[in-house]
Amino acid sequence: MKQPRAQRGATDNSASARFNLPQREADGDWLDALVAVDGAQPKLKTTVGILKPKTIISYNSSPDIGFDRSVNPLVGCEHGCIYCFARPSHAFHDLSPGLDFESKLFAKPDAPALLRAELQKRGYVCKPIAFGTNTDPYQPIEATWRITRGCIEVLSACNHPITITTKSDRVTRDLDLLAPMAAKGLAAVMMSVTTLDPRIAMTVEPRATTPSRRIAAIRTLTDAGVPVLVSLAPVIPQITDHEIEHIVEQAAQAGARSAFFMPVRLPHEVAPLFRAWLDTYFPDRAAKVMATIQSIRGGRDNDPNFFTRMKGQGPWADLLRTRFNIAAKRHGLDSDRVHLRTDLFRPPPGAQGELF
Repeated sequence: MKQPRAQRGATDNSASARFNLPQREADGDWLDALVAVDGAQPKLKTTVGILKPKTIISYNSSPDIGFDRSVNPLVGCEHGCIYCFARPSHAFHDLSPGLDFESKLFAKPDAPALLRAELQKRGYVCKPIAFGTNTDPYQPIEATWRITRGCIEVLSACNHPITITTKSDRVTRDLDLLAPMAAKGLAAVMMSVTTLDPRIAMTVEPRATTPSRRIAAIRTLTDAGVPVLVSLAPVIPQITDHEIEHIVEQAAQAGARSAFFMPVRLPHEVAPLFRAWLDTYFPDRAAKVMATIQSIRGGRDNDPNFFTRMKGQGPWADLLRTRFNIAAKRHGLDSDRVHLRTDLFRPPPGAQGELF
């Protein structure tokens, strides 16, 4: 069993071989290779590199998600959620989906300028842009980089709708932008709440905002007129599934409008990382947890198929879905999701379309 690092999620930092990238030796901070006299490992430093993409809006045609475009200002995520389906994306950078994903981050400081340029293009059709679909746009480094805020400023100036998914109360920092947008029907926030137990949260999502502060953020956003949806994603059988009803109740009391849930997914390198995490923190039930997950995922660690990958299948998935639906209906969170306006959009000044 590997010794977990304090305040980090993954217990492993193996490089991915899925893309046949060249073998390399981990260099990182040489102090990370040392062990203190008392046996404790030194803190793992977080570094931020720069990415300079040519475009910033990503488009998709997936039938499983309710948006067709997204913006991700940051790559990697310091929150360290062990279940994060975005972890495998770090292999594209020849980095580990484990601890590298949590500590070797990348920022896209040109994102606001790129976004503005793409919205100026002739023929652009306005639909809500989703933030936080891959990694959290309000993770700790946003406090200093402020790239997400810069993108919101661009969208606010041209009345473009936005949805934000986060598990950080840092989103309330930008209420001066989000509240006026929400008043026009242009903004909504989905707050991710996977557990209300701080002890579980410290292991499953170690650097994310505490559950109580997320619930408080729902109230703050709601009081400011920003519609909030709550995401119980993922629900981990035998670890967090007993909290479904309580989370829904707390979210409703804080003013949330609707709720969504999804059983845990373990794509690609996430599965071995999750297994190692279970062996470290929940060895007494690790086998039971994986057996239940596999029963939900058609006998595998992960089901990659459209239409079932987000919902799961079998008796366990049906039970979780039934419990969630009953709780959501009881607390009034079973209504349709928020519909944002697109008719107010006006391209940023200087758009090509304005020349004709």
